[in-house]
Amino acid sequence: MPADNNLDLVIRNADVVTASDRFRCDIGVRGGRIVALGHDLPPAASEIDATGLLALPGGVDGHCHLDQPMPDGMRMADDFFTGTRAAACGGTTTVIPFAAQEKGASLKAAVDDYHRRADGRAVIDYAFHLIVADPTPAVLQDELPSLIRQGYSSFKVYMTYDDLKLSDREMLSVLDVARQNNALVMVHAENADCISWLTDKLVGQGRIAPRFHALARPDAVEREATHRAITFAELVDVPILIVHVSGKEAIEQIRWAQGRGMKILAETCPQYLYLTAEDMGMGGDDGYEGAKCVCSPPPRDPENQAAVWRALTNGVFSVFSSDHAPFNYDDPEGKKLGGTAQPFDHIPNGVPGIETRLPLLFDGVARGKLSLHQFVELTSYRPAKIYGLYPRKGTIAVGADADIVLWDPTRKVRIANANLHHAVDYTPYEGIEVTGWPMTTFSRGELIVRNGEYLEPAAGRGKFLEAGQPEI
Repeated sequence: MPADNNLDLVIRNADVVTASDRFRCDIGVRGGRIVALGHDLPPAASEIDATGLLALPGGVDGHCHLDQPMPDGMRMADDFFTGTRAAACGGTTTVIPFAAQEKGASLKAAVDDYHRRADGRAVIDYAFHLIVADPTPAVLQDELPSLIRQGYSSFKVYMTYDDLKLSDREMLSVLDVARQNNALVMVHAENADCISWLTDKLVGQGRIAPRFHALARPDAVEREATHRAITFAELVDVPILIVHVSGKEAIEQIRWAQGRGMKILAETCPQYLYLTAEDMGMGGDDGYEGAKCVCSPPPRDPENQAAVWRALTNGVFSVFSSDHAPFNYDDPEGKKLGGTAQPFDHIPNGVPGIETRLPLLFDGVARGKLSLHQFVELTSYRPAKIYGLYPRKGTIAVGADADIVLWDPTRKVRIANANLHHAVDYTPYEGIEVTGWPMTTFSRGELIVRNGEYLEPAAGRGKFLEAGQPEI
């Protein structure tokens, strides 16, 4: 039969899984959007047979860092091209990185600069969070409300890092702006003064190897800051989202608040499921290779890993993100800052994970730790809703963008950096075997990964997404 010009693409025999449903059908696409779900759809210009594969909504990575401006001497390894290429190969079709304000600078200037970095580079769609580092009266009264109205409806604040942290009063002021303008605040919750005190003691004792990073940021500093952030949210009466939660003590605080009916959301990441504090001692107790796993909060221990898995399955967490922070290891602008091993407090924080995020969590499905529906909810549906991109993103439904990933649920893959598509010279998950792998990726109906092969779509085909009001 001749192709029906009304359909650009049909995915045949799809085993569709969303956050709430599972059904078999053909998927019809026109103009980049899903226009039909049914059986025996007419022929189309392009057709794919999905027999034996799962058809899942493209992943939404709600927390990643790409080409973010760094202090002098530091540089992220991934820009918007290499980062979004890796994301697509890992089954993610939407990313939300951060436009970061510098102290003393305009928030609007940070947004304009970040658009310049993304334009002509991204191969999948993207939105921006903001990072508010200097909440001056002009930012709070004019810039931030204006940017929220323009589609930047979520922003991050820090309770640690000298160049980013806000005082308690500043935190309250930012939360108040979010309440007045129906925006969502993401919180990096660690107690800065406790970390500084512990760091000074460790460094003064000559305990400077990467493994001491974990001792400088113990569970207690995350627990205390999490409780304080929850208290601020209670005072202002506004939802917040605690990002990259690492273990049981912060989880207990979040569960306590949720049990009281407070709208406290939480996110965790692959490093808290697969890495431990011992990984920061790689290469011997005082070896430097452990710098590859230095991130904040740090990975903890197997007991905390188990607590994070439980919280993923019992509803404490709403979002599973990569927190991709790509610094090369063997690089004078990366983990070996200045060309040499650094004391732990000078090692650039962060681990790469934008391509491995989904396979690492999907392995939990294969091992019976969570359901397919929970996987979709945590990695696509809920981040799309929470960050104002639903129903365009986050589901397979008529009217949604045709962001669809075909998964082989039984394929076993041993993760190796040589096979990944980011620009980072290592992965902290080297050698881990996972079951389940994204094979084919469509972004707005365009085939960009086929049977694991990246098809070189045009750089810059990714579109900026104006975020709507968060749906908590």
